[in-house]
Amino acid sequence: MNIRNRFKTFNFRTTVTIVLFSIFILLLLYFCQNIYLNYYYEVYKIDQVESIANKISSQEDLNEYFAKVSNEVDVCIKYVGELGVVSYNEDTKGCLLNSQNAKIDGLMKEMYQSENETMFYRITNPRYNTKSFLFGMRLGNAYVFINSQLETMDETNRALKNQVVYLLIIVIFLSIVIASFISRNITKPIFEITKKARKLGKGDYSVVFEKSGIDEIDELSDTLNNAKNEMQKTDDYRRDLMANVGHDLKTPLTLIKSYAEMVRDITYKDDTKRDEHLNVIINETDRLNELVCDIIELSKLEASAEDLKIERFDLVAEIKNTISKFEILELTENYNFVYEGLDKAFIYADRKKMGQVIYNLINNAVNYTGDDQTVYVKTSKVKDGIKIEIIDTGKGIDEETIKYVWNRYYKTEKKHKRNKVGTGLGLSIVREILEAHGFKYGVESKIGSGTNFYFIIGKNKRNEGK
Repeated sequence: MNIRNRFKTFNFRTTVTIVLFSIFILLLLYFCQNIYLNYYYEVYKIDQVESIANKISSQEDLNEYFAKVSNEVDVCIKYVGELGVVSYNEDTKGCLLNSQNAKIDGLMKEMYQSENETMFYRITNPRYNTKSFLFGMRLGNAYVFINSQLETMDETNRALKNQVVYLLIIVIFLSIVIASFISRNITKPIFEITKKARKLGKGDYSVVFEKSGIDEIDELSDTLNNAKNEMQKTDDYRRDLMANVGHDLKTPLTLIKSYAEMVRDITYKDDTKRDEHLNVIINETDRLNELVCDIIELSKLEASAEDLKIERFDLVAEIKNTISKFEILELTENYNFVYEGLDKAFIYADRKKMGQVIYNLINNAVNYTGDDQTVYVKTSKVKDGIKIEIIDTGKGIDEETIKYVWNRYYKTEKKHKRNKVGTGLGLSIVREILEAHGFKYGVESKIGSGTNFYFIIGKNKRNEGK
């Protein structure tokens, strides 16, 4: 990997992002402390003094209270009242209450003359660059003055400035370590997924996308595993489709070629044999034509290239007309077609395509019905509308297989054989037509009990059966 591409890697970008973010947070904290430290220190000291003053009125022994708090919080206190003038902790460094100071005396006199219960004064000494404040409070005929010195924070700021350099180095090092750990735990499963995805792209369906414990990557792994399974099914289906189409094209073409050669070389003088062989050629040509037409029809339906021609017609009459097309099987092979249900069922749909649906479903039942060679066609009124059922008495379909029966050329038996009638595309055409109409459809089956293909024409004021 060249340097330019390395800068684009997730590992590099993650490391840079975490390092920069850590430096930003550290510098932000430093500047906030440097700028606001004096302010927050002053607010803290003021709150401290106000807290002392607020508790004065609830104290029984003021002398004891003043002595205690002056030592605990490093303030000096002067009480002027019934006890006389009493000072507490006046030896504190910087205390303004223990010296003769005209400014302090003036502020105290101002408090004596004021009607306010409390007064607060900030005092600055430019000569020594020091700050303090004086808090005065009236207690009946007495007064309490509290003085607190504000220490300079310059030394603290200098110490922080020195420390931030070391902290910056430590933070950068830790950020790189943490970023490397995070990126490695994320990129490693991604690299594995990428490697397996390349194998999958080359047609290796044995790969399994493992989970890593990270929800987003686990979701990606699940998606790729599902995609792999679907690709494998599609690939298997494509192979089967090509094999089956090839088989169904090759068989009639082989027969046509064989019988044509027989007519040419052997039976051209025997009228009876010649006509028999020519009939085989015609039948196989019709079968080949039917297969090509079904492929074209299915392609049109899947591409929605043809609009439905909706009209009102009697579905029962269409069903009976379709059953009559199988009369040759009743006469020649002892098939039995039984209709049960409504006398009439007027619906709005594409008549030609609904006839194709019924024909294909009956045709499918003919190929799979049982030894009694009976196919049942039933119509009934249900809650959702009009239900049409085509039932065979064959050996049935298991639950695992039943969801694939609508696929092109899908066989309940893997060994491909020619249908007695039809091309093997009938159920796929049925599915496309019913979905184009928006009709519900399905299949019910039990091993040893036959199979029931059904569809329901939705309830509509215009769709009526009786």
